[in-house]
Amino acid sequence: MLDVLVVGGGYVGLSAAVAIMQAAPHLAIEVIEAAPEEAWKKDPRASAIIAAATKMLDVFGLWDRIEPDAQPITRMIVTDSKTSDPVRPVFLTFDGAVEDGRPFAHMIPNVSMVAALRDACAERGITIHHGLRATGFRDTGPSAELTLSDGRVMASRLVVACDGVRSKLRDLAGIKTVTWQYGQSGIVTTVEHERPHEGVAEEHFLPAGPFAILPLKGNRSSLVWTERTEDADRLVASDDLLFEAELERRFGHKLGTIRATPDRRAFPLGLTLARAFIAPRLALAGDAAHGIHPISGQGLNLGFKDVAALAETVVEADRLGLDIGSVNVLERYQIWRRFDTFRMGVTTDVLNRLFSNDVTPIRVLRDFGLGVVDRIPGLKNYFIREAAGSSGQNRPRLLGGQSI
Repeated sequence: MLDVLVVGGGYVGLSAAVAIMQAAPHLAIEVIEAAPEEAWKKDPRASAIIAAATKMLDVFGLWDRIEPDAQPITRMIVTDSKTSDPVRPVFLTFDGAVEDGRPFAHMIPNVSMVAALRDACAERGITIHHGLRATGFRDTGPSAELTLSDGRVMASRLVVACDGVRSKLRDLAGIKTVTWQYGQSGIVTTVEHERPHEGVAEEHFLPAGPFAILPLKGNRSSLVWTERTEDADRLVASDDLLFEAELERRFGHKLGTIRATPDRRAFPLGLTLARAFIAPRLALAGDAAHGIHPISGQGLNLGFKDVAALAETVVEADRLGLDIGSVNVLERYQIWRRFDTFRMGVTTDVLNRLFSNDVTPIRVLRDFGLGVVDRIPGLKNYFIREAAGSSGQNRPRLLGGQSI
C-alpha cells in the first residue's frame, strides 16, 4: 500500500509529490498521469510563476536548473482602451521587484518546468505511471482504492487529485462544483518581434476581454488573448495572414515587426470552484479544486500554494504519527486554502465582468480607479506583494523559501 498517490502529472501534481517526498523521504509516493510519456515535450506554452513559487522551487533544488530558461518580468503596464484607439493611455504601472530584489514573477517555458520536476521525481525514486486514468474511487477505511483504466487497483492512505478542471477523480468522490462559463476563450500563442521587450509585461483591457503580452527569453512574447468564444474559434482556424492582421491591431507596433508562431490554441474560459477540497482519503489541488479566469495570471500559482499548504499539512501530521488521509488531518488543508481560493475566484470574476465591456460610465469609473491606485505607492506595493505571494501571516513555509 502506498502512502500518497498523486493523480495528474502536470506542474501541480509533480510539485505535490516532490514537496512531500522532500520533507518525508520514508513515504511511498507514486504519480498517475493520463498522457503518454513523451507528450509533455510537445507543449509550446509558457507560464507566469510568482516569486513565492520560485522560492519553493529553490527549496527543491530546482530553481538553478530552471532559471536559465526563465525571463524575469521587470515591469507591468496596464492600459484600458478600444481596439480602434490610436493611443492607449497607461493607467497603472508596477515595478517588477519585491523582497530581496527578486522579480515578482518569471515567464517559464512549460517544458523547462516539467523537465525539472520530472528529474526531481526520478532522483527521489517517485514512479510516474503514464497513459492511465482513474475510473473508480473507494474509501475502504484504512486506505483508498483507486481503479485505473487498465483494470489495476492501487491502494493508498492518501490520494491527491491534480487531474485538472474537469477532474474525473473529483466526480468519482462525489464532490460538487460551482461552475459557469464566460462565453470567452483564451487564445494562447507565441509572438516573435523585431525589438527587445526589456522584460516588460503588458495587459490591455479591451472590450472583448484582456489581451496580455508576457515576455519570454529573446525577442519573443507569450500572448493570452481573450475573445468571445465564436470569435476566438474563428481566429484560431483562420490563415496566418488574417490571424497576424488581427493580432497586429491589438499588439501594436512598439516592438517592430511581429510574427506569430504556428502553434495557437483557444481554451474556453469559466469559473469552477469545488464545494469541498477534501473527502475521506482525498485532497483536491490545482485546477481540480479551482479553475479561474486568467485575467490576474494567478491560476497556476494558486495550485502551487495548494501544494505548499498540503505538503506542510501531510508532513507535520506524519511526524506526529497521525493518519495523513483522515478528514481530521485534511481539514487543516481545506481551511488553509479554501478562503484564499474563493476570494481569488470572486476577484477574477468581478474584474472580468468590470473590464470586458465598453459601457462608457463603467469605463470611466474603472479608469479612475486604476489612476488612483497608480498614485498611491503603498497601495501599489500591497498589490504587487499580493501578486508575488509575498504577503500573508499564515503563508506556508515553502512559499517563504523555508523547508518543512
